[in-house]
Amino acid sequence: MFAEEDFLQLSGLQHFLFCRRQWALIHVENLWRDNVRTVSGELMHERAHNGALTEKRGGTVITRDMGVFSHCLGVSGKCDVLEFHRDGKGVSIHGWDGLWSPFPVEYKRGEPKAGNCDAAQLCCQAMCLEEMLCCQIPDGALFYGETRRRLPVAFTAQLRGEVSGALEEMHRLFARGYTPKVKPSKSCNACSMKELCLPVLMKGRPVRAYMEESDEEAAEYPVCHH
Repeated sequence: MFAEEDFLQLSGLQHFLFCRRQWALIHVENLWRDNVRTVSGELMHERAHNGALTEKRGGTVITRDMGVFSHCLGVSGKCDVLEFHRDGKGVSIHGWDGLWSPFPVEYKRGEPKAGNCDAAQLCCQAMCLEEMLCCQIPDGALFYGETRRRLPVAFTAQLRGEVSGALEEMHRLFARGYTPKVKPSKSCNACSMKELCLPVLMKGRPVRAYMEESDEEAAEYPVCHH
């Protein structure tokens, strides 16, 4: 069981499974740099994360920006959209009659990826909700901006195991303050962290140390404008 002060960001799971080094640069070294992809993704999430909106459509209650957490996994975050479908085997919702089954929906820009990083993030949301609401959530959906369609995701035992295993490794690396060495791939070209990651490919030291050294050099040798 993890204390709240030891919780990791749930959104970091997607970063971690996409690239462990990217996750460490963002969540261990506290570095970030936007590019066109990240900005467009943030705009999509702003539209989804309108916490003031809770609406009911027939047999479905739709909530946005709901906070979730898990003491077992040591993680916290928010659901883009969380639907509650009327279900006699579901759970009670304050202010609504009947029983309801949670159905998380995660919004992503672009199109479906080859790996499980998006599905694992969604599954982690469901695992948090299961702990919070004492229920079972068998599936959810990913909505991709380019295809404008939902992709159903089954929360299988294998996917749940991948989530648990990744979070265990994330907690170990975070406790050590360790940034994994780079493993170049085609994905590096589209990564918003490329300019921060590449200068230290062969140096084997934290990116923050490289940046601080560069800042010191810039201060010592300022550029003169004539």
